[in-house]
Amino acid sequence: MKKKVIFWLSADYTHYCLAYALQRKYDCEMYGIPEVTGKPRQFFEKQKLVNFKKNLYLHDHIKNDHNQVDMEYLVQFEKKYEIDLWKLIQNERIFLYFKNFHEFTSKEMLSILEQECRFFEDVLEKIKPDMLFIKIPALHHQELFYQMCKNTGVFVQILTFAPIGYYSMLTEDLSKLDHIENVKDKNRSFEELQNFLYKFDLSKNIRDTSLKSENNVSNILKSAGSFIFNSDSKNTRTHYTYYGRSKPKVLFFHLKDILLAKFRESHLNKISKKEIDHLEQFVYFPLHVEIERTLLIGAPFYLNQIEIIKSVAKSLPINFKLYVKEHPSQVLRAWRSSSEYKQIMDIPNVVLLHPNVSQKELCEKCSLVFTIAGTTGFEASFYGKPVIIFTDQYYSLLPSVRVLKNLEELPRMIRESLTEKIGPSDLDKLVSLVEENICKFDYADFEMRYRNEFFYGGNLYDVEISESKMKSFLEKNIDTLNVLADEHVKKIKRRYGHKNSF
Repeated sequence: MKKKVIFWLSADYTHYCLAYALQRKYDCEMYGIPEVTGKPRQFFEKQKLVNFKKNLYLHDHIKNDHNQVDMEYLVQFEKKYEIDLWKLIQNERIFLYFKNFHEFTSKEMLSILEQECRFFEDVLEKIKPDMLFIKIPALHHQELFYQMCKNTGVFVQILTFAPIGYYSMLTEDLSKLDHIENVKDKNRSFEELQNFLYKFDLSKNIRDTSLKSENNVSNILKSAGSFIFNSDSKNTRTHYTYYGRSKPKVLFFHLKDILLAKFRESHLNKISKKEIDHLEQFVYFPLHVEIERTLLIGAPFYLNQIEIIKSVAKSLPINFKLYVKEHPSQVLRAWRSSSEYKQIMDIPNVVLLHPNVSQKELCEKCSLVFTIAGTTGFEASFYGKPVIIFTDQYYSLLPSVRVLKNLEELPRMIRESLTEKIGPSDLDKLVSLVEENICKFDYADFEMRYRNEFFYGGNLYDVEISESKMKSFLEKNIDTLNVLADEHVKKIKRRYGHKNSF
């Protein structure tokens, strides 16, 4: 009997493209959950390139009528699937953080959640899928369906970025690596491991330059024109993520963010320190981007970074300072407010660093790294530095990485970490495990390809897509897609131990 596979089809078109390549290699029954707006939906309704047995449109099942909520149903649902629903709701960026367009009431949130739960339950009961292929869940409903599938035995494969370079990985759990038997270290020294890291960092810098060049003024102007004259206003009625939006409002707040970002960046340039004091002993805390999945879903109880900074700072030995560096990508959120930076700088033993300060130099010179859930902890390990994190990560396997469960343990944990001597062998074995998990599919490059092809460099997603243009794109990129499809087939065979390929 053919396995049933659900593909989550969002504005990230990678999984649609994956389905196109996979159907040539693996004989299965394919279903799609397109999470798209009005104009792209027309493509999914008419396309014949991928043989989906059925497409199920999430937002068709979320009605704009939020007068009643069946709390008993939600109580039973929570028990059945072992999912903390309030945790999902209260960390949903659309509900609680983007209030410029619509301020959701508690009843609206619960009503939307109930309808999502009923829709997803119906999908699982009627289709009975064996597998779910999905990108990193970024919104609460994506995480909800992922957890439902995982907790009911569906084989889930999340496509995510690899911790090294621009490659990708497939995983069932973002906090873990697949344990592959007989993985051994390669007896690499710290210097050899650092050279391995530098090689990928260099490729990142080269790639970043080329990717940014595609997001040019021409793309921005074309997308703005298409938005003003062609964008589908029906989205504001059919998608709760668009509630309250209008073209004038969107343009106003977009322009406001551009101006605010310039003002805040000018302020940040004046107040932040741009060099490390090499005479100081310090612990390093890199700020996370807000508002993003890493904290909202990956570390839902640690959203207040300023309070965490205060806790770390007051737990340090008297002769240490805490260096806090702004994340360069915070520019995408118009930086932080002046008051937030002031709160950080007002802490007596804290130094606020400019986002351009070298991450490499900080990892080399610091005595210890704190991160809530970031990859800096992995990078710091290449320099033999101990790490304290707040949630389990794939690099938690390292004995030099401690996971803090109770803030009262912080002073003791810091002092223990500062005296720890670290060798390269454990990191070498972890890097070997990462290498075994890496898929040579260049996720970032592929994202930019389809953004440039269809979405004005990623500036506008509510656009019409022709089947002929999509077919041309797929065939032009089929070699790249075959790499990703082959990796999925490999994972399927490892799970089910059978060949179902053509």
